[in-house]
Amino acid sequence: MTKSLKNLWDRFLFLDRGILPTKRLMSVFLILSIGFLVLTSFELSWGIIFGINGFVLFGSFLDLFFSPKKKQITATRKLQNELERGLSTPIKIFITNNSTFDMFYRLVDGIPASFSRDFPIQGKISGETTTRITYETEAMERGDYQINKLYFRYKSILGLWEKQVTFTLENQVKVIPNLSETRQYLENAQKFLLYEGVKIRKQQKDVGEFSKIRSYVVGDDPRTINWRQTAKLHEVMTNEYEPEHGKYITILLDCGRMMGAELDKGNRLERAIESAITVATAALKHGDFVSMLAFSTDVKVFVPAGKGMAHLQIILHAIYNLKVDAVESNYGAVLSYLETMQTKRSLVLLFSDVHAFVREESALIYLQKVRQRHYFLMIGIEDATLNKRIKERPTNVQTVMLKSMAQMQMLEKKRGKLKWEKQGLIMVEAKAENMAATAVSYYIDIMNRNLL
Repeated sequence: MTKSLKNLWDRFLFLDRGILPTKRLMSVFLILSIGFLVLTSFELSWGIIFGINGFVLFGSFLDLFFSPKKKQITATRKLQNELERGLSTPIKIFITNNSTFDMFYRLVDGIPASFSRDFPIQGKISGETTTRITYETEAMERGDYQINKLYFRYKSILGLWEKQVTFTLENQVKVIPNLSETRQYLENAQKFLLYEGVKIRKQQKDVGEFSKIRSYVVGDDPRTINWRQTAKLHEVMTNEYEPEHGKYITILLDCGRMMGAELDKGNRLERAIESAITVATAALKHGDFVSMLAFSTDVKVFVPAGKGMAHLQIILHAIYNLKVDAVESNYGAVLSYLETMQTKRSLVLLFSDVHAFVREESALIYLQKVRQRHYFLMIGIEDATLNKRIKERPTNVQTVMLKSMAQMQMLEKKRGKLKWEKQGLIMVEAKAENMAATAVSYYIDIMNRNLL
């Protein structure tokens, strides 16, 4: 396709500048053509036909004088610099009509293809006014994006010709992970931790940091009564303890091939990142040190241990653009790297695929060394398809074979988990929607039991 033909094609695709005939003008000429066919029986000359067509065509150009000039229209776009994946976000566009003519418009914003879109947007703008146009969009993939173009078409009241102008409006957008579960934890941590009705175990009495002295209530352990304060205040008082703060939490994010498996919303890596951020929020809120490490065949991102909620932004900006690599994960390399970078005892929380990890024999040697210093916990997402096949009722030979293969894979995974758990690695699988709650529950449970 030549350059001139490409420009003409872009003009019809809402991608260029120019003037285009509208459906109304096409309808006028269609009616004229039908009328000329009827009048051919009256021996109407070709000169009259061409003359009438030319008169209507040149008369339609008068419509252009009743529409604003392109220089009289300006546009601006306002949106947030950071958008959360999968959340609806408003984008505001301001169109200023500096002419005295009203106009009917259609616009298409140049947002990336991974953003949800419902274009064109239509409406009317009066003369010498500024109109705000708001539409909702959802960013479905994390990363950095640039929104540079705004394609705008408008016509006068007669609507015979439509002018098209392309505005250059540069906006840089960063799509970060969905923080809905993190906000839920901050709003109501205890409710968030009540996962499937199973409450978190109470911490050991007289273990941990002293928190405060409070009035004794029914159900408190009598061994925690503070007799000195009781005698002084003539009221039964008890000591309250909380888990020690300042522990080290190391979160490992697997970005290998198996983490690219698609779920109902996003993939496994998306859920792992969102769950990791929620755990990091819980740990930082409780005064612990958190470090983050992402890997596939090699280490992709490493955030050294930090404390305080300000450290959450450092972690978020380091991992928001992680992508799945089409390679197998090298667990041995990352465990060896962890041994050199994290010298203090910590809770190592690995988000990965359990089935892939249990088949990795080479990582067993490194894990034995890591377990001498750290407490290891691995969390993965249940294979919904595998569970569905196992529960499926066999009705024919094909379903029987599929059910048998699914059961075989499940038994193989259980044997592998048992072997690794004997080496001190706890493996947990949860549903995708409950992954963050499960991870936070295990973290709090480990802290309360002072396993570090």
